[in-house]
Amino acid sequence: INAEYMGVWEEADEKGDVGENVKKNLETAESLLKDVVNPQRKQLLEAYALIASKKKDNMEKALTKFYEIMTNDRPQQSSAPANGAEKVNVPCLVGMATALQMMKQTPKARNHLKRVAKAHYNQEEADDFERGWLLLADIYISGGKFDLAQDLLKKALQANKSCGRAWEFMGLIYEKEQSYRDAADCYENAWRLVNESDPGIGYKLSFNYLKAKRYVNAIDVCQKVLSVHTTYPKIRKDILEKARSLLRP
Repeated sequence: INAEYMGVWEEADEKGDVGENVKKNLETAESLLKDVVNPQRKQLLEAYALIASKKKDNMEKALTKFYEIMTNDRPQQSSAPANGAEKVNVPCLVGMATALQMMKQTPKARNHLKRVAKAHYNQEEADDFERGWLLLADIYISGGKFDLAQDLLKKALQANKSCGRAWEFMGLIYEKEQSYRDAADCYENAWRLVNESDPGIGYKLSFNYLKAKRYVNAIDVCQKVLSVHTTYPKIRKDILEKARSLLRP
């Protein structure tokens, strides 16, 4: 269960329903949980499964589970690391922040993620750190705090140069600052890392190529998107046709 790629900030519909794909993934996760032996690991994964349901009552149950895990984990955290960084349960903090943000409690989510950002990095929890940095960067970008977001994204890319979401967020920041060439460079990396298969990233890349006056590149990406997603909204009219018209003498 990966919070970064399951669309964690998206909401369920008014009835709390989720899509069929999410339901299937949840059923698979619940089946796999039966084979998890480590009690704490099992409890953690159960909490993430509750979050993935996107139902408010389940997210509140998940928060309770995370608090229980952290409470039981405290005796092991009596000593701080040598560098003075706070030792925290990163998977729990990221899970709690995810649930809180989905429940529209952004300040609380941000506070948990700030603790992750200050924590001492360790390779064993690399995925959790990456997810925490990305979620906090997303909040900062929404609030217009681009410098703080970029610091977190640089951390993510230093730990994992193949982090496509970090490149995508970097591109978004440059795009908002109207630095279209820099944005295109970042989106190029994100596009390559998804094997040129994500139409949303393709749209963003072609848009920034267009704004950077790289019309041939914009046309090329549009054609790649449309070859697979023939009815992808707006890309033909908004970008492809404009780029072609601007190429004409």
